[in-house]
Amino acid sequence: MFRNNFILAILIGLVIGFGTTVATQNPYDVHIKGGLVIDGTGEKAYEADILIKADSIAFIGMINANTIHAEKTIDAAGKVISPGFIDVHAHGNPLSTPEFQNFLAMGVTTILLGQDGSCPTNASLENWFNRVQEAQPAINIATLAGHGTLRRNAGLEKNTVVHERNLEAMEEQLKAKLNDGAFGLSLGLEYVPGLYAEAQELERLAKVTGAYDGIVMSHMRNEDDSRILASLEELAGLGKYSKVHASHLKVVYGKGAERAREILNQLRTYQDNGIDITADTYPYAASFTGIGIVFPGWAKTEEEWKQAMNENPGILREYLTSKVEQRNGPEAILFGTGKYAGKTLKEAAASEGISPVDLLLEIGPGGASAAHFVMNGALQDEIAVAIDIMISSDGSPTMRHPRGYGSFAKVIHKYVVEEDRLPLEKAVYKMSGLPAKTLGITHRGTLAVGNKADILIFNPNEIKDRATFESPHELAAGFHWVIVNGKVAKEGDVFSGDRNGSVLRK
Repeated sequence: MFRNNFILAILIGLVIGFGTTVATQNPYDVHIKGGLVIDGTGEKAYEADILIKADSIAFIGMINANTIHAEKTIDAAGKVISPGFIDVHAHGNPLSTPEFQNFLAMGVTTILLGQDGSCPTNASLENWFNRVQEAQPAINIATLAGHGTLRRNAGLEKNTVVHERNLEAMEEQLKAKLNDGAFGLSLGLEYVPGLYAEAQELERLAKVTGAYDGIVMSHMRNEDDSRILASLEELAGLGKYSKVHASHLKVVYGKGAERAREILNQLRTYQDNGIDITADTYPYAASFTGIGIVFPGWAKTEEEWKQAMNENPGILREYLTSKVEQRNGPEAILFGTGKYAGKTLKEAAASEGISPVDLLLEIGPGGASAAHFVMNGALQDEIAVAIDIMISSDGSPTMRHPRGYGSFAKVIHKYVVEEDRLPLEKAVYKMSGLPAKTLGITHRGTLAVGNKADILIFNPNEIKDRATFESPHELAAGFHWVIVNGKVAKEGDVFSGDRNGSVLRK
């Protein structure tokens, strides 16, 4: 079905055309010739050429090639031209892995770091931005300020009384990071120390974020099916003061497309009531986080774990036994870091000749990170194809989870081509124009004259996510050209090595 529609769209575009003919001898850097433009707005595709001058789009329309001169011509006949994708929830270190080939290979040209309450730096963001630009990343880098980082800097790593001086210290830190160019504030309310934050603290920081026209992006307090609506309600409450966003929207233990629709309808009810609330998701039914997720709230830190092992080992053992079974058993936890990377909890325990719970008691809540197979495919698919839900990877170059290498390619391969559940124009919008609008990233996310030339050229029928849980670092295939700020970063399967990303400031 999709293949026939794609061919028909190309033929219509050839007949109708777009824009006017450019007649100039001005030299251009790149001429993208004869492609089907999907501009990132969600509107219908059209046939056009694109001219790039320096780092920006200089012209979109029908061109007589004899009337222009370009240093490089790319023949895009039979292919789609789209904006580069924007990953609204990503991880990684541009100082140590500036190549970011995992993102480029799946069409991502901009990532947003500073997620889950953790900033890339405790100190000045301006200094970090300068270091990142010196490292010359291959993609554009933006960041959020991390609530957990603010808390630690204010002396609130532990569950302790929050005084006015602590709140003021966090507010001042947040203002400094927003002034430096952070796009908003990230929360990690399921993690230490974010889980200790109460309403007054979060409201104070949301007010600061809103005053800067930023966004509060939250790893919500609890993603379990029985608690997800309460978590959304807490986030929507902050929407009185700022734009708010539910990160990697998922429902742990929930089942079925109908449950997904209930969650999405709740989001839209908030929107109808004037709350500016949005969300993203990744197209996998397994999460990736620290093993501490299975530990109780009173044994999340190393200090608390050691105390529990001394004072209440039996109670902790009983809790872990129940929690692991609730989360689909020890075979549903796949270690991604540490000594047991690549093994399930069941396999790792067997290799040591002990029970899975004994292994957890031994390594503690900070012992490793893992993929957790606790979500339902039908439910997550329904969220992923929703027109108003953005796509993210929640991945990095080093994480042992296929989402960091396949998410954006998988959306096209699975939902657009294979299942025909999502029009390509809408899929591109969810991955480019919508995130740019939501974050307030200007001059990117759509193909328009004057915008930065972050551009993809591909045949959607050839897009393939190749990463698996067994081989999580397989690069995606099918994005024939990836252009970042006017320079070719990838052509075919070859990366140019020309790292031309920029630091983006709000």
